[in-house]
Amino acid sequence: MSVIYVEITATRGSAPRDAGTVMAVTAEGTQGTIGGGALEYRAIAMAREMLADGVAAHEETVPLGPALGQCCGGSVWLRFGRDPRFVDLDQFLPPLPPMAPGAATAPLWIWGAGHVGRAVARLAAPHGAFDLTWIDTGEARFPVSQPQKITCLPCPDMPRLAHHAPQNAHHLIFTYSHEIDFALCAALLARPFASCGLIASATKKARFYKRLRAMGLDPARLTSPIGDPARGKHPDLIAHSTLTALLKNGVPADDSARDPRTAIA
Repeated sequence: MSVIYVEITATRGSAPRDAGTVMAVTAEGTQGTIGGGALEYRAIAMAREMLADGVAAHEETVPLGPALGQCCGGSVWLRFGRDPRFVDLDQFLPPLPPMAPGAATAPLWIWGAGHVGRAVARLAAPHGAFDLTWIDTGEARFPVSQPQKITCLPCPDMPRLAHHAPQNAHHLIFTYSHEIDFALCAALLARPFASCGLIASATKKARFYKRLRAMGLDPARLTSPIGDPARGKHPDLIAHSTLTALLKNGVPADDSARDPRTAIA
C-alpha cells in the first residue's frame, strides 16, 4: 500500500501538536493525527495529491491564520515523504476514575467528531458515567463504527441545538471550525450548564474571550484549554485527562430538557 508520511518538523507560536508528530496517509484513510481541523484536512489533501502524482517528497510552511479559518496565530512546518518512519502513537492509559457510589449519569455533549471528539466518545462510552450526545455538521463526520450508547446528531447548524441541552449538561467543544466553536460558546454562555470546555491555543482563547465579553457574555464560565497540558497533545491524552477531571469533580443532580433530536427532525 502506498503511504505518505506527514511530519511536523517545527512549530512557531500556538500549534495543535508538537514537532515530531507524524501521521500516515493512504488513498483510503489515515493513521495518527497532526492536530485535526483545517491544518490536517489540507495536509491530507496534499498527501493524496502526491500519491496520485507519484511525488516522493514535499515541504510546506502553513500559517495557522485566517486562510485556514483559524486564529491560533502560529505556524507549522510540514514534511511529506514516503520514508516509513511512522510509529504507532497508542499509549498506555490508566483506567478512568470510577463513578461515585449512587451517582447519577451526567449529560455530556460532545461538539465535534474529529480526533479529540472520537477519543472522548471512545473512552466515555463504556464507562457508564455519562449520557452521551455527539454532534457534528453531517453524518459523514462520524466514524462508520460508532461506540454504543451514544446519541449521534448530524446538524448543519450546530449552535441551534445548544438550548436543547439539559441545564446540568457538561459540554466539550472541539469542532473543525473556529467560527463554529465561537458560535457554540456564545450560544451556551447564554444559558445554564454544568461545565463547558473549549480546546484552544492561548491566542484563540484570548480572541474568543474578548469577543464574548463584547457580547455581554461571561467567558470565565468556560474552561480553556481542556485536559492536562503536561501530558501532551495526543487526542487520547487530552480525552483521558479531560474525562478524569470531570469524574473527579463529580456530576450534578438530574435535570430535564427537550429531546435535541426534535430540533433537526
